[in-house]
Amino acid sequence: MVKSGRVFARAEFRALFLAVVVSIAGDQVARVGLSVLVFERTRSAGWTAAAYALTYVPNVLAGPLLSGLADRWPRRAVLVGADLLRAGLLVAMAIPGLPLVVVASLLVVVQAAGAPGNAARAATLAAVLPGEDEYVLGKGVIDVVVQLAQVAGFATGGTLTAAFGPSQALLADAASFLLSAVVLRAGLRARPAPVERSDAAPRRWWGDLTAGARLVAQTPRLRALVGLACVAGLYITVEGLAAPYAAQVGGTARAVGVLLAAGPAGAVVGMLIVRRLPSAVRPRLLTPLAIAACVPLLVCAAEPGLVVTALLWAVSGLASAYHLPASAAFVRAVPDARRGQAYGLAATALQTSQGLGIALAGLAATQLPASAVVAVCGGLGVIAAAAAGGAWDRARRAPLSGSLFGRPERESA
Repeated sequence: MVKSGRVFARAEFRALFLAVVVSIAGDQVARVGLSVLVFERTRSAGWTAAAYALTYVPNVLAGPLLSGLADRWPRRAVLVGADLLRAGLLVAMAIPGLPLVVVASLLVVVQAAGAPGNAARAATLAAVLPGEDEYVLGKGVIDVVVQLAQVAGFATGGTLTAAFGPSQALLADAASFLLSAVVLRAGLRARPAPVERSDAAPRRWWGDLTAGARLVAQTPRLRALVGLACVAGLYITVEGLAAPYAAQVGGTARAVGVLLAAGPAGAVVGMLIVRRLPSAVRPRLLTPLAIAACVPLLVCAAEPGLVVTALLWAVSGLASAYHLPASAAFVRAVPDARRGQAYGLAATALQTSQGLGIALAGLAATQLPASAVVAVCGGLGVIAAAAAGGAWDRARRAPLSGSLFGRPERESA
């Protein structure tokens, strides 16, 4: 078993780790500041919610369209460039009196700029931690701390915004990206852009996009892993239904917070457990854990009380830790020259499934009790997880063949 100290002994991992934590915390600060800024200007809950949604929506298009940049340019340059661009745009957003339509437009670009950076980070992590056990442990450490950084960022964002105003919260986010860029520039080795062919022929954006899509669609293992990831679109619906569910079981506004915290809390525990399992065991657990993430939601049909519901949702979150080994299997299965584009496509599929799941569940809850909708989503999730898991089990047992899986891939140094 690989211990945490081994991954932290790698200077490049420490740089990636620190940069992620700093920028994630800064993002949460900015989200609070942005919400307050829009509400102060419009006094409209609808416009405030729409502005908050803009922090997620651009990723759906930017993921597949821009992630390939992480395969065409040196990844350290992509990471640093994305952070510097976002820092500059956030400074512009903080200008007092800037029209809201301009603020919203800048926000879209800020979020879109994150797509190639996230893809480059995922690909670089696989190069920095070449062993499977090291990769799973390192990614697990980052994922756990990201959850904690989000909580800390929200809390700090509220304090900063209350004390100094929303513009200062945006400037704090800009400072976090500047710090991240400095850390990455100083802490990562300069690696050339990955190459796929010996002739080093010029690569075109559309060719990269279509090649990445074909790779994922035509490779059974990758296709099954994306399917398992998208199961999250069914059990994540509890986040969108927490408020009406809490009201249905007689809870208060505080109960909503308890329910929303249950899933992430369970996920943290689950990741701490999964990352310590032997590498031979983790692939076999993807299917049962994906199903287990949905089963607890079936019990919600009986409208259990707040405490029981929170425990059920925490168990669902714990089982959702299957995303950690699934993500590791996906990234490490893709050739280095295609990792950025393939990661962007998979991340977009996951985010789209989550957004659609929450939206459709919310629509259904206008006609049915929230508890019934949660239970139905759990049932559909069990079916989807069983189907995707069956495809994964067949794919991982199949003989390895072809250029993608025929031999272990050499990591770029």
